[in-house]
Amino acid sequence: MIYLILTIVYFAVMLLYFRIADRYNIIDRPNERSSHTEVTIRGGGIIFLFAALTVLMLHPEFWMPVLGLFIIGTISFIDDRITLSGKVRIIFHLAAVTLMFLFLGTFPAFPWWISIALYILVIGIINAYNFMDGINGITGLYSLVVLGGLQYVNYHITEFIEPDMIWFPILACIVFLFFNFRKRARCFAGDVGSVTIAFWIIFLLLKLMTVSGNYAYILFLGVYGVDAVLTIIHRLGLKQNIFDAHRLHFYQILANEQKWSHLLVSTLYALVQLGIIVAVVFLPLSFVSVFFITICPLVAIYVLIKPRIMTQK
Repeated sequence: MIYLILTIVYFAVMLLYFRIADRYNIIDRPNERSSHTEVTIRGGGIIFLFAALTVLMLHPEFWMPVLGLFIIGTISFIDDRITLSGKVRIIFHLAAVTLMFLFLGTFPAFPWWISIALYILVIGIINAYNFMDGINGITGLYSLVVLGGLQYVNYHITEFIEPDMIWFPILACIVFLFFNFRKRARCFAGDVGSVTIAFWIIFLLLKLMTVSGNYAYILFLGVYGVDAVLTIIHRLGLKQNIFDAHRLHFYQILANEQKWSHLLVSTLYALVQLGIIVAVVFLPLSFVSVFFITICPLVAIYVLIKPRIMTQK
């Protein structure tokens, strides 16, 4: 019953936010990076901050990662409204990730140089997740699949976290997708959405890997990882500034140059990731074996197909 009530509350929060966004002109205007052509309400991903607030109210023992969520989510919402410098954003990202690491006990468990590497890795993944948010449905659907996989593991393989820490963002994803998974989206996640849910998912994955000792769970982000990393390498080869706006991600090529439906591309990414999650969970293989079985085909598709579809007229 609590989950039904929360779903209704989340819907009400979204509708209230739409009225506020309309009044204060919180909108997304298409630019050179955009895969859309219409002005749309921005910041619908604020629902994930309300989900975090729910966690704080019902499970206050998670106050530290939730505070990190609010720090990184709030600065991202401000950045949605007024573009902030990278130096300002990185300070808040470091503060949020520090709270995450303190809760997970990262600092006493690893030497300082590994901790620094983890800072770079986590902040890099958060920003890559944000960059992947470019077409209708992709962030919500992909996140829903990853969260669903984590909840399955939590119930049936390794109990690593209070289930509500996964159920609440799942409910928020469902509500967000109701308004976003459309040919003409009612709202976009904005940085507040993609960055916040990225932080949440990374926290859950690190917690799972800490408890289980199984690092294969990092493949729960395999599809995004391949697209993000290989696109960075591609742009470096073109001598582009990797921090500038662009439309060179594989999903952007499919949506923009090949004119595939946004919803089809988002569904394809989610289904491929679901397949990888199934492989990680059910195949009795080592991390290295699962990595090669799942990631190498994605790399081959990217390397072989992307150049061809980019040059097709």
